[in-house]
Amino acid sequence: MINALVDPSSLGSSFLTNKFNDTNYNDWLQNLRIILDFKNQGYILDKPLPTVLLEESSPEEHATFEKWIEDNRKIRSIILASMTNDIQKQYDRLDGVPSIMLCMKEVYTVPNRHIRYAATKAFFITKMAEGSSVHSHGIKMLSLVEKLQDLKAGLNNSTYKDVIL
Repeated sequence: MINALVDPSSLGSSFLTNKFNDTNYNDWLQNLRIILDFKNQGYILDKPLPTVLLEESSPEEHATFEKWIEDNRKIRSIILASMTNDIQKQYDRLDGVPSIMLCMKEVYTVPNRHIRYAATKAFFITKMAEGSSVHSHGIKMLSLVEKLQDLKAGLNNSTYKDVIL
């Protein structure tokens, strides 16, 4: 992990080894956003292609347009390379990253209630394994608490404490 922070290319290589396989959309998307934010290219996922340039467009508008085109090409390649081959074939005909992401969102988004249910279930059934470290169990439980809070599970702090202790 430390190498990933030092060497940006290893961030991408880690992402490419954990390919999107139609069951891991939310995790895949989170990893994609992390990588693109690191590279200052996250805007490609959400913003459409800038409008067509006119002859009287300013040099700044031309530069923005060219940067978007270049970043879109790079990110599209990363996205397609991070998919299994059968899924790649479904999206390789689309040119724009926003188009790919919209199609994927419609097909693969898991409703939060399902994610919240799975996280809540994991939180309540997780027990410290015999002989394992209290520290590692605590870290695991705290990560589940953070996930439940992010998902707005509606549990209060005393419930979290009661389950952990």
